[in-house]
Amino acid sequence: MRDQAEGLRNLVKKQETSSRIIAVTSGKGGVGKTNIAVNLALALRQLDYRVALIDVDLGLANVDIILGVNPPYTLGHVFRGEKTLEEVIVEGPLGVKLLAGGSGVADLANLNGWRLEVFIKSLERLNQEFDFIILDTGAGIHRNVLSFVLATTEVLVVTTPEPTAITDAYGLIKVIHQRNYQTQVRLIVNMARSPNEAEMVAEKLNSVLREYVQWEVEYLGYVLYETQVNKAVAEQSPVLLAYPSSMTSRSIKRIASLVAGENPQVVAMGVKGFFAKVQDFLRI
Repeated sequence: MRDQAEGLRNLVKKQETSSRIIAVTSGKGGVGKTNIAVNLALALRQLDYRVALIDVDLGLANVDIILGVNPPYTLGHVFRGEKTLEEVIVEGPLGVKLLAGGSGVADLANLNGWRLEVFIKSLERLNQEFDFIILDTGAGIHRNVLSFVLATTEVLVVTTPEPTAITDAYGLIKVIHQRNYQTQVRLIVNMARSPNEAEMVAEKLNSVLREYVQWEVEYLGYVLYETQVNKAVAEQSPVLLAYPSSMTSRSIKRIASLVAGENPQVVAMGVKGFFAKVQDFLRI
């Protein structure tokens, strides 16, 4: 009886908990942001979490290509009242659910009336269906990118050891802190040649942040450079599935375990609250 009661309590607690929405972003393109977002979603799914992946990169939406799926509809169809949210969601590898965004995401700013009401009601169901919602945002500090980044309470900034990538990552982190200091920002160093190189990048970035912003970010981990990543992209298969024993896959699994195993210091706002904030930012 005690085990049954405990199970019921856990079930109720899980239903009341909002989805954790995590934005994966970068200061510049070409740093492997989308690869990190896609494979992080898969790694969380391998840990038996319910995961949705939303492509909100308005310029270079290509999550579907890396996953090897071809969604017939996007969120734009939902915003325009042409499709329901359930009709837009497609299932990817390991059961990760994909919501293609693309240029149609900009329509969110113009939602009003009954379409907004229908969309908000459909969002309520997502909180019960998913433990994690991973956003692959655009790169840089354009308004459309920041609208999604600033609306979340958890942000993963991806950079590489390349000097311009570090500089642009600093610029992005500084803007996030100035606009929403409550956001939990963590750093992933991608394409590192060694763990030491990645740690040096993180320390260099935090050193500048401490000096000029009086703040620093948490270093979440590194992903080592490997040719298997390029091979996996060419094969339209995530590296985690194409080369599960690679150093890249092991690195991403380690990061996923850290993300999943922590107790977030921020309060999850839920899907409804997130999209409401995005809409506000897009209208500014």
